[in-house]
Amino acid sequence: MNKPLFALVLALGLGSLASVHAQQAPAAPAINDAQIAHIAYTAGAIDVTAAKQALSKSHNKAVIEFAKEMARDHAAVNDQALALAKKLGVTPADNATSQSLAKGAAAEQTKLAALSGAAYDKAYAANEVAFHKAVLAALDGTLIPATQNAELKSLLETGSKLFHEHQMHAEHLAASLK
Repeated sequence: MNKPLFALVLALGLGSLASVHAQQAPAAPAINDAQIAHIAYTAGAIDVTAAKQALSKSHNKAVIEFAKEMARDHAAVNDQALALAKKLGVTPADNATSQSLAKGAAAEQTKLAALSGAAYDKAYAANEVAFHKAVLAALDGTLIPATQNAELKSLLETGSKLFHEHQMHAEHLAASLK
């Protein structure tokens, strides 16, 4: 199965972030906590938007339940992230990775908007699998190790656990739609 365009853009954008980070000395991360917070928030907001689209387009009970879970969970984590940023006096900083994610997400939303019925459901589920895999690779391989603030790191680690659960759920959903 081909990965959706958005997942490919996400993987390339976060993959280039990982390669830049790998070239840096461990004491000098390629990105700072404000940028990491923005990337994580952007990824959550992207999945909330995708879930809202699924809720408006799908008529499949399993897809609708999955989308409700994605919208609820990612909105809750993003609310926690904003509260933490406020507490720490940190403003999440927009950056090239966040911008690439948003651009790729917009393209994927347009592509999915043109689909309907079972074709939409399958494409949405496949995108969710690829999206969660790519975000997990970035979280676990780059963002969490590069995070300096202990509270932000803890929130990202919690987010990683949630993304692992979501990935398994997305894989189960995608398999059920074949």
